[in-house]
Amino acid sequence: MTDPIYKTDALIADDIEAYLDQHQHKTMLRFITCGSVDDGKSTLIGRLLYDSKMIFEDQLAALENDSKRVGTQGQEIDFALLVDGLAAEREQGITIDVAYRFFSTEKRKFIVADCPGHEQYTRNMVTGASTADLAVILIDARKGVLVQTRRHSYLCHLLGIRNIVLAVNKMDLIDYDQARYDAIVAEYETFAKGIGIESFTAMPISGFKGDNITANSPNTRWYEGAPLVQHLEAVEINAAHDAEKPFRMPVQWVNRPNLDFRGFSGLVASGTVRAGDSIRVLPSGHTSTVKSVVAYGGDLDMAQAGQSVTICLEDEIDCSRGNVIAVADAPPEVSDQFEATIVWMDEEALLPGRGYWMKLASQTVSATVAEPKYEININNVGGPGDHLAAKTLELNSIGVAEVTTDRPVVFEPYADNRALGGFILIDKITNRTVGAGMLHFSLRRAQNVHWQATSIDRDEHANLKNQKPKVLWFTGLSGSGKSTIANEVELALNAMNRHTFLLDGDNIRHGLNKDLGFTDADRIENIRRIGEVAKLMADAGLIVLTAFISPFRAERQMVRDMLPEGEFVEIFVDTPLEVAEARDVKGLYKKAREGKLKNFTGIDSPYEPPERPDITVNTVEMTPSEAAQYIVSKIAPLK
Repeated sequence: MTDPIYKTDALIADDIEAYLDQHQHKTMLRFITCGSVDDGKSTLIGRLLYDSKMIFEDQLAALENDSKRVGTQGQEIDFALLVDGLAAEREQGITIDVAYRFFSTEKRKFIVADCPGHEQYTRNMVTGASTADLAVILIDARKGVLVQTRRHSYLCHLLGIRNIVLAVNKMDLIDYDQARYDAIVAEYETFAKGIGIESFTAMPISGFKGDNITANSPNTRWYEGAPLVQHLEAVEINAAHDAEKPFRMPVQWVNRPNLDFRGFSGLVASGTVRAGDSIRVLPSGHTSTVKSVVAYGGDLDMAQAGQSVTICLEDEIDCSRGNVIAVADAPPEVSDQFEATIVWMDEEALLPGRGYWMKLASQTVSATVAEPKYEININNVGGPGDHLAAKTLELNSIGVAEVTTDRPVVFEPYADNRALGGFILIDKITNRTVGAGMLHFSLRRAQNVHWQATSIDRDEHANLKNQKPKVLWFTGLSGSGKSTIANEVELALNAMNRHTFLLDGDNIRHGLNKDLGFTDADRIENIRRIGEVAKLMADAGLIVLTAFISPFRAERQMVRDMLPEGEFVEIFVDTPLEVAEARDVKGLYKKAREGKLKNFTGIDSPYEPPERPDITVNTVEMTPSEAAQYIVSKIAPLK
């Protein structure tokens, strides 16, 4: 008989193959650790990596050396150093950025995000929580429930994390006092119910000593629950729950390797799909039947939430990136107006009315955010005064506001579907991600207002006037000569029998925009309204001239995007500030310098000159008449 200790090469190969097969089919749990500063988040993750044997010998040696160098009050290993990678983090003993680590056990694979505890890094915590299935919220047993404990708990609930572990850490520092532990859990339970957290799993642990991490600790015999790792191995993950929902797949790209194959590739966001299923493509509403579901290696009998696949259809219907393929009899909604919760993540505050890029699944649209309905007082969630009046959102603020997109998008409430309910906002000029949001529902007015088709279109309006419609957008500082030159251009066009209309900034503020002031938000709304009016006039076939400071590039680009290619002509009236101020025809610069006129462009409010204007005229070198003739020559021909 062969001694079982000594295995043949074949047996060893079988063992390796079995292990690899088992590892390949393990489920993946994504979770985060969060809580207040110095609650032991990084130490806990370091302990998990250490206990799961995910540290190489050279890493362990380096960790021991770093622990001695940093100084950790006598402990042999500072597990937090495995996660805190930035020099500033190690020096200060805190976490600044989100650190992702991978480890596995015999039953499951894990990706854990160590989220910073400081309030100023709330945006980092939101990033880590956005893809998590579970949150481990740590509490220092000596300190109890703190403000940041409440903040992170609320954010986890807001971001749709329903599996929450309340880990009361550093139990070794209170001699494993059950009464203290029970008091902390009771206090947290009262708070959790107030913000809508229906259930959570509490456990006493010590990340440093290892109590109740991989095995139940003899120091807490009064605790009857499972240790942390065992709980993480058993908890149900979102993918399993998502598979039970109706089928949705945002299309990432059209897969067309040759003329004989055309499929639509993407990540299945929810539900399951098989050959023969009836589907609907949104927002168009076209229907078809699934011909096959293809993945790497060949056709699949079925694909479910979390899998990346290519779907081939029986019919040649229009479908492209940004569309959503869904089950035919239960499709998601389509709308262009929503209520949403927004977490603001940029140093520059939200500017209501400004156009931002909105990315929702594989859809990218232009979106504006209205003035917030309220800001959430994160330090008093669930209590009196948890809603604060707000005109904007500052860095790390959370508020509820209405969002409007330039065209309908396919969506579901975030509470029902993260993939089709969560979005980010991107600054159009800098390409910075400035906000993250969760859609609640579409506004009723969006469903009740429909575009009415008319018999006479814009081309026929233009043909009647024998001209090509244009919007001549004059921009420059106050006193640069915009209105004067625009008036000269209109006179010249009138002499050429062209149909025109001049929209002047001051004149518009006497009527249509009389309710607006001169804050950045009001200036943005001022330009938005003018853009809409100019578009309607261009639809009527007119050549529209607008003379506005329009200080921000983003809003000028917004108006350009409203019009067909080539119809928007940005004319930069380039006049140095000192020249414009010397003219000061209206006495506005003098008032601004004396502090009597706030938010005046060029003095205490910025002007962003065009980077690539279509036409530039310099009023120091040209007279208004010469500038006008130059502009007319550049926009010709007009038919």
